[in-house]
Amino acid sequence: MMTELAQEMNEASAFVFANELADAAAKITLPMFRQPLDVSSKMQHGFDPVTKADKDAEQKLRDMIEARYPDHAILGEEFGFKSGTGYQWTIDPIDGTRAYISGMPSWGTLIALSKITDDGSLTSLMGVADQPFIQERYFGWISGNSNEASLTSQRKDKKTLVTRSCQALEDAVLATTDSNLFMNTPTENHWLNISSKTRLNRYGGDWYNYMLLAGGHIDIVIEQGLQAYDIQALIPIILAAGGQVSDWQGNTPIEGGEVLACGDANLHAQIIGLINA
Repeated sequence: MMTELAQEMNEASAFVFANELADAAAKITLPMFRQPLDVSSKMQHGFDPVTKADKDAEQKLRDMIEARYPDHAILGEEFGFKSGTGYQWTIDPIDGTRAYISGMPSWGTLIALSKITDDGSLTSLMGVADQPFIQERYFGWISGNSNEASLTSQRKDKKTLVTRSCQALEDAVLATTDSNLFMNTPTENHWLNISSKTRLNRYGGDWYNYMLLAGGHIDIVIEQGLQAYDIQALIPIILAAGGQVSDWQGNTPIEGGEVLACGDANLHAQIIGLINA
């Protein structure tokens, strides 16, 4: 049974608290950005960077969530899963750590709130994606008839996010973090088939690509190998802006894996068809 705290969750209270979380993370990540950092790798073979900023920011957010909503579940990139009831917070303290350690401002803090259903699966409710260096904070809420996607720039100017219409693949702008991630994998042919047909392809960007899609600047984001904490905060923002986001079979991408986001529903269906032909 959900606790009284869980029952009280609504758009207003979730939004206020998520902003508090994003502000707290920025106080940790910003002072270390573009400063000398001790970078270690989470992989014995290969390079998956992590810094003190990643760990300190996530620990701060976990402490705040546990203090405010002690019964809620928490999933974070650096410190794993804590079971709970009612709702789950999913946090990525620095999505785009490679960009962070390279001085590029395409990293951000991702915060998601999902409802835990009776069968234990998750339903997306809210996402916040924050880039404190350029002072852009994206917000999305999807619940019943209450759908909202917005960008707050310089912490004051609020803009409603709306995806753009693009029904033809040859007219589309496509983005992915690194095309090399498709090479020499079973999905290489899918990538080549889609990317060879688009008008323009852009690389890098991490989570920020999805926000450009929600804002109507690009049309397709395609990725593979994502974790749940990479995508959960972005789902409500894309959907509330009028876009489509799924796995490559058209199902919810809430657990990560292969992800396809499109601003136009017809374009999304076309690409799903190409992948599964």
